[in-house]
Amino acid sequence: MNTFLLHLLPPSLQLSLYSISFTAFILLLIFLLQKRLLSSSQSSPPSPPAKIPIFGHLLSLGSLPHLTLQNYARLHGPLFLLRLGSVPTLVVSSSELARDIMKTHDLIFANRPKSSISDKLLYGSRDVAASPYGEYWRQMKSVCVLHMLSNKRVQSFRCVREEEVKLMIEKIEQNPVGVNLTEILSGLTNDVVCRVGLGRKYRVGEDGVKFMSLLKKFGELLGSFSVRDFIPWLGWIDWISGLDGKANRIAKELDEFFDRVIEDHMNPENKEMRNFDEQKDLVDVLLWIQRENSIGFPLEMESIKALILVRKCLFPFYPFNKTCIYIPSIRFSSDSQIKLMD
Repeated sequence: MNTFLLHLLPPSLQLSLYSISFTAFILLLIFLLQKRLLSSSQSSPPSPPAKIPIFGHLLSLGSLPHLTLQNYARLHGPLFLLRLGSVPTLVVSSSELARDIMKTHDLIFANRPKSSISDKLLYGSRDVAASPYGEYWRQMKSVCVLHMLSNKRVQSFRCVREEEVKLMIEKIEQNPVGVNLTEILSGLTNDVVCRVGLGRKYRVGEDGVKFMSLLKKFGELLGSFSVRDFIPWLGWIDWISGLDGKANRIAKELDEFFDRVIEDHMNPENKEMRNFDEQKDLVDVLLWIQRENSIGFPLEMESIKALILVRKCLFPFYPFNKTCIYIPSIRFSSDSQIKLMD
């Protein structure tokens, strides 16, 4: 009887009903398989029950995920498991457990999650902050520790830091009515990092404005949500939303900029490359390492760009929020303008 009634419906409506039934069957099958797999792992940490098929706990985090995680910790303890799409995620909210993970069992948890945005922006995640744990990561770490961030190298740039702080103080003195704290501190950090990493400032002029805009977009992309990272088979959504295109465009523009920076450093008319001294910037250091092959393994040009890019982009642009800083004769708060005190 039911089959007879179904044949009485228009063909288009029949096709819609078949499609809905098939989709519901697939979703039910995925839900049952996921539930079976989760129930088979008896040793897993506790997990909040609010899971949605395919998405897991992604949609339950809300607009304030830090508060949601805090509530989960109160209900399930300091160690619990979330399913963010197809990615199992262990959440730790205890300092004792965090110490065990970061120190006692650091090799087990040393690897980094795969990020499609980092792959696009950081030359296939070639930087030490984004590359997976392994031989390449150990090599890049040795470059950073021994050549870029050693105590001797940091001290060699002391004069740069002192000059920029002096310029900042002079700028404040020239504006007794008030100045923007976020802009002042961001500019200070940007100028120091540019001079140390690239050899000169990149904050004024047409090129400087364009470069600052690129860095801002770079930071926004690194913090953006990519569906592909959590539900790979829905990665086409990143293409439809324009995220892939934006990441590819910013990566290309930054790559062209660093090509010009490296070409400028390699030009003998601009800098003498025959003698190496401690006062040269980090691009000079990395080019010297590549030219002399002084670390026992080849340092590729893309690795140089990735190292400089993250050193340059991850530090200068985190605004200070609701912070009050006291300096003799000067008191300024980031919630308001700076005012000089008598």
